Amino acid sequence: MISDPGRTRLALQAAQLYYVQDMTMDAIARELSTSRSSVSRLLSAARETGLVEIKIHSPQEARNHLEAQFSDRYGVTAHVVPVPTSSSSYERLQRTARTAAGVLATAVRSNLTVGLAWGATLSAVARNLPSKPLHDVHVVQMNGAMNLRTEGLSYAGDLLGRYADALGATLHEFPVPAFFDNPETKLAMWRERSVRSVLDIQADVGLFFFGLGAPKGEVPSHVYTDGYLDAVDMAEIMDSGIVGDCATVFYRIDGSDDGLALNGRSSGPPLDTIRQIPHRLCVVSGRTKRQSLEGALAAGLITELVVDEGLARSVLSH
Repeated sequence: MISDPGRTRLALQAAQLYYVQDMTMDAIARELSTSRSSVSRLLSAARETGLVEIKIHSPQEARNHLEAQFSDRYGVTAHVVPVPTSSSSYERLQRTARTAAGVLATAVRSNLTVGLAWGATLSAVARNLPSKPLHDVHVVQMNGAMNLRTEGLSYAGDLLGRYADALGATLHEFPVPAFFDNPETKLAMWRERSVRSVLDIQADVGLFFFGLGAPKGEVPSHVYTDGYLDAVDMAEIMDSGIVGDCATVFYRIDGSDDGLALNGRSSGPPLDTIRQIPHRLCVVSGRTKRQSLEGALAAGLITELVVDEGLARSVLSH
C-alpha cells in the first residue's frame, strides 16, 4: 500500500501517461524529472495497490482535483489530460485526442445513433479511434460542410466514414451548405424529403460527439479558415461578441445566442436542440479556446468533457 499521498498522486500520473497516453518509460521519466527505474517502481506500485487494473482507476482519495472542480462547478463529467506546459499545440491536441478516442469508444454501445460535428479536433480523434464493431449503430453528420471555395463533402465524408468504419455503423451524410446565403433558402430545403430524412435521424441522436470552434485558436478551426465565412460574416462575429461555435452554431461568452443572424443561415442544430440530446461529449484543447469552452459550458451544451490540463486550469482560474 502506498501510504504517502504525494507518491500516490505520482504513481497515478505515471500510470495515466503509460497506459492512457501510450508514452514510454523513458519519456515519462523525462517528464516527471526522475529515473526510468523510479517510473518502473511507480507503475508496479500503481498495479499492486489497485490504481491500475485493466484500465486506470483513481480511488476517491486520489481523484483528480481538476476533474472534481469541473464536476462541482459545471455539473459535467470531466477527463483532464495531463500535458506538459512546454508541449506544442499539435502535441497538446494529439494527447487530448488519444484520450477522447478511448472515452468515445467506451461510451458508444449497440442500438445507438451517434451525431458528429466535423472539424480538426474530431479528425485527430478519428486517427486514434479503436475498432469496436457494434450492432445497429448509426453515425449521422450534424451540420453541412459545403462552401464557396470547396465542396467540403469529401472532407466531411472521409472523416465521418472513419468513425462509421471503426464502429461498424451505418453512415448518414448531410450534403448541404455549412451556411446558406439566405435563411429562407434553408427553410425551403428543410422541407425537402431527402433532407428531412437526415434531420429525422438527427432527432434520434443519443450521443453527440463534437469539438468547439473558436475565431482564434492554436489549431485553426476549419469554419474560420477554409472559405465558410466572408469578410462581412467575420465582422459580424467580432461585433456580436461571438466566442465560439458548436457544429457551426455560434454563441457568446455567457452562452447566449439570441439575435445572431448567422445562426439563421447555419445548417447546424439550434442550441436548444443540442441541449435535448442525452449524452453530449465534447473534446477541446488549447488555451486559446478558453472563451469558447466557457461559453459552451455557460450554454449547457456539455455533459461530458475531455480537455487538456492547461486549458482546464485556465478555465477554472477565471
